[in-house]
Amino acid sequence: MIQETAFIWMDGKLVAWKDATVHVLTHSLHYGLGVFEGIRCYKGSSGTAVFRLDEHTDRLFRSAKAVQLPVPFSFKEVKEAILETVRANALEEGYIRPLVFIGYGEMGLYIKEPNIQLSIAVWPWGTYLGEEGIKRGIRVSVSSFARHHVNTCLTRAKVSGYYVNSQLAKREAKDAGFDEAVLLDTDGFVTEGPGENIFIVRKGVLKTTPMSSSILEGITRDTLLQLAREQNIETVEERFTRDDLYLADEAFFTGTAAEVTPIREVDGRQIGEGKPGPITQQLQKSFFDIVRGKEDAHRDWLTFI
Repeated sequence: MIQETAFIWMDGKLVAWKDATVHVLTHSLHYGLGVFEGIRCYKGSSGTAVFRLDEHTDRLFRSAKAVQLPVPFSFKEVKEAILETVRANALEEGYIRPLVFIGYGEMGLYIKEPNIQLSIAVWPWGTYLGEEGIKRGIRVSVSSFARHHVNTCLTRAKVSGYYVNSQLAKREAKDAGFDEAVLLDTDGFVTEGPGENIFIVRKGVLKTTPMSSSILEGITRDTLLQLAREQNIETVEERFTRDDLYLADEAFFTGTAAEVTPIREVDGRQIGEGKPGPITQQLQKSFFDIVRGKEDAHRDWLTFI
């Protein structure tokens, strides 16, 4: 169950958690057109900081632009509202969920002047795929559901309705006894998880699906690519197949919720030695050291509360 906090920011003001409600005929509830962000704040030695706030806020605005939902607040106002909500709830570490959606007013697929609203909720939320998964790695299965084709949806936008595809893949994997799913594209190449980007390592080379495929432009993905290049790890962004995944020496997921989660098994096939590999561990440690302020590198990624 979600752990309630005191306040949610709704359309310019903080309201009590229980009062942050919408009408049952809210347009986005019926048709799925809304955009959102997943952001984390971490507690470190210098206090609580939001990780890559500018990049997340920018992606929220870019997602809204892609699906023609003008955000009713400025970039600066949204950033300040996020910080205000974290402060008001005295959240030391947890998850931040801004949501831009079409509210109550009209129904139907086309609305000339939609009632666009913005909410920001925050709450404590541990590791999405479990602490044990972070340490030992998780078991995943390749889904029977394909990822959206790039001409079916605007795949770079983080749109609420797109996550029906993710839920179906996740449910299928969990029902089969796995921790998470991996989705292929309509050509049969590996794309990402239901809510994560994916990386593999083979012979010391780090590889991830390119942005030209139907994947979300992950901010944690970008973080890991930057860290890998700084640490002289050879990186490649190119399509790869399911058997490339099976034969990888290492594999891991990245995402705001998943952070850096190793993959130890895919479809019953052990990845490498069946435990987090050296490159995975190196990058995972660098990531957590940065978000918790243990390193001086990339302090500009942290916005302190």
